[in-house]
Amino acid sequence: MSEIRVALVEDHDLTRIGIRTALQQSDELEFVGDAPNGKSGLKLILDTHPDLAIVDIGLPDMDGIEVTQRLKQAQEDDKHPTRVLILTFQDSEDAVLAAFAAGADSYCMKDINFDELLEVVKVTYEGNSWIDPAIAGIVLKQARQSQTERETADNTVSIKAPKPEVTQILEAYPLTDRELEVLELIVQGYNNAEISEKLYITVGTVKTHVRNILNKLCADDRTQAAVLALRSGLVG
Repeated sequence: MSEIRVALVEDHDLTRIGIRTALQQSDELEFVGDAPNGKSGLKLILDTHPDLAIVDIGLPDMDGIEVTQRLKQAQEDDKHPTRVLILTFQDSEDAVLAAFAAGADSYCMKDINFDELLEVVKVTYEGNSWIDPAIAGIVLKQARQSQTERETADNTVSIKAPKPEVTQILEAYPLTDRELEVLELIVQGYNNAEISEKLYITVGTVKTHVRNILNKLCADDRTQAAVLALRSGLVG
């Protein structure tokens, strides 16, 4: 795999230096630069066009949410836009939801160790979304608040999704109640064996439900399905 080009936007000097040092020591990454605030950080990203930008939410002039929004808008027509990893101490519901609504690809808490951070960088670069386990509860809370209409005739639910193609698929093939139960447990981080025990179904049946969920949500993996749940509220 070619080197991943990474930029860093972080206002805290010690944190910025520590992350920069860790990134520069990795043979798999190319560190293109860092910035101490949102305005200079956005300029850095647009000028260098890294594969991934690590952006703090609590920036002094333009917060990380606005940086992400402006970046995504500026690269809207780009075939290879910069992916955004939000790195922060904030695990509040508003911060998490705002980050993903702005277009962030992954969300990570600052108490993560450097080895784990490098792994998250690689996962995000490869096109997958990563959500810190610490915010799984926020995913569930938002999902429950966005409970969708249930269709009693066929015991299925209709889901409002952010992309037209996902909406069309879900209208034709809505998630069943059982699939919603499995999705909620996926969001909580349970594996197939644990879901099997909780729902009193076989592992094979769980795998079938998971496959159906990913297909209906147009998600490549379980993490992307959880991100979609966070953004739109897919579990009742």
